[in-house]
Amino acid sequence: MLDQRYRWKNKQIREHVAVLDGNLAPTMVLKNARFLHSTLRKWISGHIWIYQDRIVYTGDKLPENLAGCEVVDCSGQWLVPGYVEPHVHPFQLYNPQSFALYAAQTGTTTLINDNLMLVLLSDKKKAFSLVQRFRHFPVTMYWWARFDGQTELANEEMIFSHESVKSWLEHDAVLQGGELTGWPKLADGDDLILHWIQEAKRMRKKIEGHFPGASEKTLAKMMLFGADCDHEAMTGKEVLNRLMQGYTISLRYSSIRPDLPALLDEIKTLGIDQYDQMFFTSDGSSPAFYEQGVLDRMIKIAMKHGVPPVDAYLMASYNVARYYNIQHLHGMIATGRVASINFLESETNPVPVSVLSKGIWMKKDGKAVEQEEPIDWESFGHGPLQLEWDLEYDDLQFSMPFGIEMSNSVITKPYSITYDVSYDVLPDDYEDNFLMLMDKKGKWRINTLIKGFAKGLMGLASSYSSTGDILCIGKSKSDMMLAFKRMKELGGGIVIAEKGEIVHEIPLPVGGIMSDQNMEDLIGQMKKFAEVLKKRGYHYDDPMYSLLFLCATHLPYIRITSKGMYDVMKKTILFPTIMR
Repeated sequence: MLDQRYRWKNKQIREHVAVLDGNLAPTMVLKNARFLHSTLRKWISGHIWIYQDRIVYTGDKLPENLAGCEVVDCSGQWLVPGYVEPHVHPFQLYNPQSFALYAAQTGTTTLINDNLMLVLLSDKKKAFSLVQRFRHFPVTMYWWARFDGQTELANEEMIFSHESVKSWLEHDAVLQGGELTGWPKLADGDDLILHWIQEAKRMRKKIEGHFPGASEKTLAKMMLFGADCDHEAMTGKEVLNRLMQGYTISLRYSSIRPDLPALLDEIKTLGIDQYDQMFFTSDGSSPAFYEQGVLDRMIKIAMKHGVPPVDAYLMASYNVARYYNIQHLHGMIATGRVASINFLESETNPVPVSVLSKGIWMKKDGKAVEQEEPIDWESFGHGPLQLEWDLEYDDLQFSMPFGIEMSNSVITKPYSITYDVSYDVLPDDYEDNFLMLMDKKGKWRINTLIKGFAKGLMGLASSYSSTGDILCIGKSKSDMMLAFKRMKELGGGIVIAEKGEIVHEIPLPVGGIMSDQNMEDLIGQMKKFAEVLKKRGYHYDDPMYSLLFLCATHLPYIRITSKGMYDVMKKTILFPTIMR
């Protein structure tokens, strides 16, 4: 658990009160501030006193005791609460620390994070130690408790055991259960998942859905089971359907589902002009997508599509805090709240010129303020990938009667293989590549072909996948082996090889899944990777998600998993994995 049960100790609260009495000086005063009051829903003028990480007063008075206090004149600026991102997957090549520091520069100072990779890549003790480490981070970090691995895992009952899930749900830093990517199991009678939902409800925690394309009846069933929110609405009608069933809606603008502009236009056409039950999410987008911002970008889009500025700011802050019952800490500039504040040049420009997070300057007058030494990931069980085995030529045997065809970045369907694939290098006119998924411990493999990924790709190896197992894709077996060898040397990563040479690589030394570089550098690497793939025939939106979701069984129609080739709709293994 956290190293202290309460947000502030009794001694600290007494100090906060002492500031009001004039016995202690505030650490910072924001004078002449024009700030958004989240419950009055209007701009208020006054002064804001801060002591360390907490707002201790907002109003007309200035403190008499200013000894050692930093006084900031906010004349001409507009102050809004720090933005809250409710649905973060902090392992999309970036890591939780690098993404949080980057997001804070654009005003997103509170993140509610997926715990999937913490569960898959380390034991519970180390995972909880990392969560505790983030408690002292300048950006506020909350977490989810996953109920499934969004794929078919050979040992899922051990990874997502009752004891493990219950421990996560009970953790003070965990605000919700889910997301419910395994909801079909729940609908089919899985009472263990239902029990976990019941436990989350007993603890007054939320349940996040994952219901793409769900019918009105399915949405109603999931609400009865205990779901509270869903981020999978792709049309205005789907937003309305969810609102009618009592859901809170997370409007999405992500690298594979940039739906927000259309959603806002369509709900307006449907006569929806109330936004209290809505907020924003970027849903764990790929690094390059964030080059133009995080929630600040979504606020700007909302204003452009007719959302009043006050509503847009509340959708990125107070609405989220109220939903998760943390409005006593976040989403408001008011007495008692955590001192996370964005300073804007105008009411209609949500990109902050300065950012306070927990009373610490993350950005000041347009310049980033250096924060935090890099985390020693290895000490938390997320060191470089150690592969104690090699890819052998005998592993590269492909005799599957059907393969996987890509329909878009993430949707795959089966197709029959009716031609000769017994080559070391597939012919240029074939649209196919060899495709392998291998156990990171070297115990099993599944081999097939993939059509439509990148016709001219010779060899790619990736330790980045939804399970942390190894993907190899390409036309040339020798280049696939070379890419694998280099990926192993890096301690994990994504490597492209061609004609016996390494063309591009992204090292991922944090568990083989995440980079240890800052976001700016990673964005450059990712853009180069996308460029290299597109030159070789990749023509979809997001290659990172294409790799991630090849194993993910929460999307149709066919996937490769640790159990074998899996038919998502029929929930059956078509061909089992082969032991090496």
